[in-house]
Amino acid sequence: MATPTSRIEEHPDLVGMRARYAEASASPTAQGMEALTVLGGVFLLASPWIVGFSQLNALTINNFITGIALAVIGLTLAVAFERAYGLSMSVCVLGAWTVISPWLVTGDVSTTRTVLTNVITGGVVLLLGVALLAVGRKGGKQSGGRGKG
Repeated sequence: MATPTSRIEEHPDLVGMRARYAEASASPTAQGMEALTVLGGVFLLASPWIVGFSQLNALTINNFITGIALAVIGLTLAVAFERAYGLSMSVCVLGAWTVISPWLVTGDVSTTRTVLTNVITGGVVLLLGVALLAVGRKGGKQSGGRGKG
């Protein structure tokens, strides 16, 4: 009785799928979206001091933590999209959270610049997340000319 010695990392389907994701992420459009995701995270991280609402403690901390998470996810996508494609959905979630967070965090955060900064930044990040998902789906759905036969 023979025992299988292959590992999952060597499975032909997995290797092919990673190659398609790597090819999809190598396009200038995908690389631009990854870079914009990192920049969105850095801006969100620094927005309390750039826009001038750093005295609002709850939202300042929220933007700081969310910005760090977004920048790290963006860097991860830029470095290894073929292995981290699943994180694209978390970019969407962080974008949506950024949009609604001025109304959900505790404290008085209802200034115009606070709300506008979070809504615009969150909307852009949400759209970037959707676009990254589309890039990943395009890379993962290509059949590479294989047919059933």
